[in-house]
Amino acid sequence: MQRRFSALLSSLFLLFAVGASAEVKPSTLFSDHMVLQSGMSVPVWGTASPGEAVKVTINGQTQSTTASPGGKWTVRLGNLAPGGPFEMHIEGTNSLTIKDVLIGEVWLGSGQSNMVFTVSQKAASFAGMLDEEKVIAAANYPTIRMFTVKTVKSYTPVDDVSGAWQICSPETVPGFSAVGYLFARDLQQRLKVPVGVLTVAYGASTAESWLPREAVAADPALKPMLDGFDTLVSFYKAHPGATVAEAPPIPKTINGRAASSAALRDPVEDQHQPTVLFNGMLHPVIPYAVRGVLWYQGESVVGGNTGVLLYPHVMETLVNQWRALWGRGEFPFYAVQLPALKNVSNNPMVREGQAQILSLTNTGLAVAIDVGDPDNVHPKNKVPVAERLALIALANAYGQKLEYSGPRYSSMKVEGSAIRIHFSHDGGLMAKDGPLRWFQIAGPDQKFVDAEATIAGDSVVVNSDKVPTPVAVRYAWDNYPFGCNLYNSDGLPAAPFRTDAWDALAKIAEEFTGK
Repeated sequence: MQRRFSALLSSLFLLFAVGASAEVKPSTLFSDHMVLQSGMSVPVWGTASPGEAVKVTINGQTQSTTASPGGKWTVRLGNLAPGGPFEMHIEGTNSLTIKDVLIGEVWLGSGQSNMVFTVSQKAASFAGMLDEEKVIAAANYPTIRMFTVKTVKSYTPVDDVSGAWQICSPETVPGFSAVGYLFARDLQQRLKVPVGVLTVAYGASTAESWLPREAVAADPALKPMLDGFDTLVSFYKAHPGATVAEAPPIPKTINGRAASSAALRDPVEDQHQPTVLFNGMLHPVIPYAVRGVLWYQGESVVGGNTGVLLYPHVMETLVNQWRALWGRGEFPFYAVQLPALKNVSNNPMVREGQAQILSLTNTGLAVAIDVGDPDNVHPKNKVPVAERLALIALANAYGQKLEYSGPRYSSMKVEGSAIRIHFSHDGGLMAKDGPLRWFQIAGPDQKFVDAEATIAGDSVVVNSDKVPTPVAVRYAWDNYPFGCNLYNSDGLPAAPFRTDAWDALAKIAEEFTGK
């Protein structure tokens, strides 16, 4: 009797398992209130029983497929026109309906805490915008939606995310990424279409934590970081309770950490380690159709000269890898340059490294040197940051005729005891709030002194009576260049710059000589 009962239970369990596995299920990203990207192929994916027929229908368009032997399926919807709300119907052996679907523009916001930074301080203690109560009260934009991916760190790639699409309202916006929300608001007001934002970010994360293992392993410059991570993972598993000081030494990285007597934390739970956030948070989002990426990160570049010099390469790798994984060509990738801060994390060498992203096609850099806080790595004035990102997008991704950048250094010419600086995006140079400040000049001795700077048409002339034979000029070359004030007539600030490469050469020599 007992055997028969056990056999019956086993049969019921198998029937239940088969029935459960037979249900077609989309990724969590495809849920009520979502926004789908218009004007391009839109992948929709999920799980079902191997070989199960799956059909997806929205706004009169139907696409069908068959689940793979591994139980995964993907369909691609053709170009969708902006509008909604619609319903999406997904059918297999079961059927389900996703309601209140909008079609418009979708952007992915990623990086570290300044992208996580929420509209309200009530949602995150380090956050909260200037005039947050006013911003929250006005946030009645039902065609703006945000999906915030919940934090997962993983040693291997995961297949799905946790989170939900939220409709923008005064009740929900306090927990929205401030930069993501303000960017979406500016786009929606200019384009008059729904806007969705996927927030996939985590505080204090390094750029390498958002890279796939295959890319890091194949790159000789980056592989030592991965090898060190793998070594730490193995050590942690074999030596529970060990201290940081007892752990094996690893190569210097972008985010250096000194040995200490503190207990060694699980390396997989450390957002400074390579691949862990890519695996847990980004991998399951790919290839959700997006117009482009917004990136706000760089404060974690504190690993010394090695890290500063390596960071541009990591970011170039990240941009190229993400574009390849999405398979949509060179989609827009717009970054925020670090604002002013009295801390080594926000130093001019890091900002210079961030600016190198502009060497890649279809990239942009929002300058934020004028909206920093001397003592707070999380400045609350996010409106100009989002506005400048939106201008870059409107001009480059959407083809609107407007200025999207402040003055950028392009060339210099020595003229006697002065140096004339020329810019791109000059747009009518202007000094804000008094004479130009934070210009420095140096002669052959490479010693910089404060200089006088004067706007002369589309250029700036820099000189000092202490430097009769000038060789180089720097502008806003400081962790916290308070009051730097070169703008164009559109009110966009000039990016910090230098005409020399002396420090970079010295630092490279220092790294290789150990002196």
